[in-house]
Amino acid sequence: MKNRYLEGDPIWDYRQIVVSHLPDCMALLDMGTGGGEFLSMISELPPFTAATEAWLPNLEIAHQRLSPLGIVVSFVENDHNLPFPDEQFDRVINRHESYSPGEVMRILQPGGIFITQQVGGKDNDELNQFLAPGIPFTFESWNLESAVTQLQEEGFEILEQKTCRINYEFLDIGAVVYYLKVCEWQIPGFSIDKYHDRLLALHQHIQDQGGFASSGERFLIIARKYNW
Repeated sequence: MKNRYLEGDPIWDYRQIVVSHLPDCMALLDMGTGGGEFLSMISELPPFTAATEAWLPNLEIAHQRLSPLGIVVSFVENDHNLPFPDEQFDRVINRHESYSPGEVMRILQPGGIFITQQVGGKDNDELNQFLAPGIPFTFESWNLESAVTQLQEEGFEILEQKTCRINYEFLDIGAVVYYLKVCEWQIPGFSIDKYHDRLLALHQHIQDQGGFASSGERFLIIARKYNW
């Protein structure tokens, strides 16, 4: 997708925020580590650092990248059943990964911090409106307000919450198709045959305008488990 799909950055620096919460941290969990790229770029990791990953193609890459650094990588399919004992971590970080607030609460120590950056449920709305107007978003209700409410109901104290819009641009129709094939939740049931005419119209739009602009929401929450 390089030079074919552009994605803007949030107004905050997720890495800087995470690093600022690592001093005195003894046990860190990175939920949904992907290929382990983010953790591998942190120079001073806590004495015990672990990561989870749910997508098998990424799991092996994460193992290869993180195991030499002493980081434990676990395969996780169920957000409600993480393979860690109660109160093992004093920091849990999560970038664009699903989670169970109750399970995060369980594995955090009293006073522990949860940092998450999430993608709003109506991401790339303009793309959907062009290709499939009227089709509901799978995660339409997922936003900052709903995430904060869930965490508060579980007993978290919200320390910080932010939201912003980011810009996307698709520079060719192949990038659009690739994106929709990978992000299957964007337009459920998408296929080239089914959306052939709308894809042709979008291709012409890209040819005429030099790209197709869309947008999305990012939100950040920093929450603390009450120190009962």
